[in-house]
Amino acid sequence: MKIIQYVMVAALVTTVSAGMVAEAADKAKKDPMQIVRGAKSWAQTCSRCHNMRSPKELTDEEWEVSATHMRVRANIPGNVVRDIIVFLQASNNEKVKK
Repeated sequence: MKIIQYVMVAALVTTVSAGMVAEAADKAKKDPMQIVRGAKSWAQTCSRCHNMRSPKELTDEEWEVSATHMRVRANIPGNVVRDIIVFLQASNNEKVKK
């Protein structure tokens, strides 16, 4: 079961990151590889404990607060959290916010 979940997460990350890296890099004005690293870390790190949320579920500010909180709770290294935040912020669409 874990293997199937891992394969599904890997497929999701590949699809999400491949489709959005160029557009997200323009939005975030960040290194495109930071977005790719963030997508991979997001899939590997966050899915260990709970279901992953869509990047579009929270605003940029909410993702920053949430990721910082989870850094402390899950003992995630700072560079990994920064990559995850860049990915989540680059992947959401501000026009669709609640």
